[in-house]
Amino acid sequence: MPKTTENSVAMGFSHQGQKKKQNTLSLKETQFSAEIAATRFHVSLAKQPNGKPILYSKYDIEKYDLHPGYIFPDSLESMIPKNTPEYVDRGEKYVERITRALYYFKQCSLIGPSGTGKTHIVYLVAELNGLPIWEVNCGLQTSSYDLFGRYIGLGKENWIDGQIISWCRLGGILYLDEANMMKQDIASRLNPLLDTRGHIVLTEKDNEVVHRHPCGYLIISMNPFSSEFVGTKPLNAALRRRMSVWINFDYLSIGNNVCPDEVALVKKRSNVSEDVAHNIVKVGAELRRQYKSGDLPYGPSPGDLINWAVLVADGCTPAEAAEETIICTTSDDPEVQEMVRRIVLANFRS
Repeated sequence: MPKTTENSVAMGFSHQGQKKKQNTLSLKETQFSAEIAATRFHVSLAKQPNGKPILYSKYDIEKYDLHPGYIFPDSLESMIPKNTPEYVDRGEKYVERITRALYYFKQCSLIGPSGTGKTHIVYLVAELNGLPIWEVNCGLQTSSYDLFGRYIGLGKENWIDGQIISWCRLGGILYLDEANMMKQDIASRLNPLLDTRGHIVLTEKDNEVVHRHPCGYLIISMNPFSSEFVGTKPLNAALRRRMSVWINFDYLSIGNNVCPDEVALVKKRSNVSEDVAHNIVKVGAELRRQYKSGDLPYGPSPGDLINWAVLVADGCTPAEAAEETIICTTSDDPEVQEMVRRIVLANFRS
């Protein structure tokens, strides 16, 4: 695919709806705006509470500038994530791969079980690149009114843009979570936004044509299609073809593979001992293995394991803490809970 993103942005966002406005800026004004944007961006990242160096320098994304010379309106400042926890890279290079996909293609897809860090990475990418997030959970209750907009009151005087239309007008990252639960009529309306047309027709608003902002990026995430995830279905074929890059996520620890990084994370976040953290992650790894083989309805996330460890650090026995956290999190079914309980007791005898 031609590198259209870089060229259009470098020329002052020569996208149809922005061209005339942006070309009125003098070179000096453009440079000044870029300096302000860079300053605001780096100041934001420098305010990490852990006192470490700017996170931006930890990832190889400097060459992928997603909004050169453009400053988002002050009204969107609160939508740019702040203080997102650092992601410990183990060779996957998720941050770099997602940023690169947005730079060249403007959209990408993330697929993997719940709790594998998809949303965390999206927020980190947004913060590192200074982009506001428009987050939409594509559950079956999400209506087209929420996403595209509607008139309120009597008549056609007061129109309210939905999330997707606001994103089209203002830019940033549109994050569609659980995209394979999206209603087909909604998915089909996204198609012209994601191909060379780059616009959507608001049939609800006298067929207004709304163009996609030149700094408008799309990330969709989903769990693998399976019977365990109620409401999921194969992704609309037309939408799938328009997603340029697919990135797979998986758990850090599965089965006999206990990841030292996850053990260190559980230990750090809960203050339990190394041995306790290792055994907690070991239990989680086995539960994930059984989940992936279809024997359990849910595999615990790192956050689930941390919750368990926090109660242990507070004085509960591992078995007691597991009853309040990991066992009930997995399922409401007593038989399934008993399966989880046996796995816990096999690793914690007290």
